[in-house]
Amino acid sequence: MDYDFNEAINYHYGKFPPSVDYTFFIDELIRATDALARFDQMLKNLHNSEILLAPLRNREALLSSRIEGTISTMDEILQYEADDDGTASLSAKSDIIETILYQRTLKNAQRALEEGYEFSINFIKQIHQQLLVAGRGASKSPGEFKTIQNYLADKTKRKIQFVPISPELLPQALETLFDYISFSTEPSLIKTAVMHLEFEALHPFKDGNGRIGRMLIPLLLWKEKVLSQPHFYISDYLEENKDLYIETMRNVSKTYNWNEWIRFFLIAVESQAIRNLQIAEKIKNLYEDMKAEFAELLSSKWNMEILDFIFTYPVFRNNRFVKNTGIPPATGTLIIRKLLEQSYLKQIEEASGRRAALYSFEPLLKMVRV
Repeated sequence: MDYDFNEAINYHYGKFPPSVDYTFFIDELIRATDALARFDQMLKNLHNSEILLAPLRNREALLSSRIEGTISTMDEILQYEADDDGTASLSAKSDIIETILYQRTLKNAQRALEEGYEFSINFIKQIHQQLLVAGRGASKSPGEFKTIQNYLADKTKRKIQFVPISPELLPQALETLFDYISFSTEPSLIKTAVMHLEFEALHPFKDGNGRIGRMLIPLLLWKEKVLSQPHFYISDYLEENKDLYIETMRNVSKTYNWNEWIRFFLIAVESQAIRNLQIAEKIKNLYEDMKAEFAELLSSKWNMEILDFIFTYPVFRNNRFVKNTGIPPATGTLIIRKLLEQSYLKQIEEASGRRAALYSFEPLLKMVRV
């Protein structure tokens, strides 16, 4: 059965970069800018931002992959990581692999930009190659732009919804997009909204376009110095409003009017910044509470090492706990027993042969599960 093209919308040839009407979304721009600044200030005030960023990054990996139909859970991801010895082993079900690869690629992309890599066509090809190195996308030309026409379709209804730019016109369109990113004087949030939509409309790869496009949002906000670190994750809001997200993007190519899309994006940024700040504050408050409670319960010189470890790795095996913290094995066993007895930790798996026991730090997991 062939797909129906009757309702398909074609890429907006000749309509990029757009002219925008600020009067249409000025209030949303002010609110989004303010909310993002408050979130960023929270990150600046943390003594160890990775304690907050690890669970937020995990949420982003899960939810951005979920928009594409990949279903895995926070617990599955964290259990996989508990057994990952750093060799990038990818022996797991494909949904977990794809989510893990998203998380790793995002982290590597952030590190690359911090080390001086340019925001460029070559940069997106590199992160695409990392994203699709394994899993279902591994056969879809990782790191290479499309050479045949691709489509966005409703597979259930067998209908083509959107026809991205044709492959032969893609190279010049990408040059135009990256020139816009480099030289446009639009406010950074407007530029980021336009960049995201144009990237999705170009759909330059066979697979992984949505995930790369959402990954570029925090990276550009950081490059534009809106964020002090490239850490702002928006897929919570986009996954909850998936139909509106897709429809508002399609309408740009249908009407050539970018204002409604920019307004939607700014509302998404404000909402997500507020939510991320709330999650971050809850984690920070939990950290402070645990610091006091662990000091009383454990009376150990290792208190801070213990605390930082279980917040960064809320699902872990005993051997990694000892290795990463530097705590003597006998002391580590005693500490874990105390934390189990007081229900701070939950045992997921018992030790078996050479395999160490697996534990979870439930107070944190309850906050970040999606």
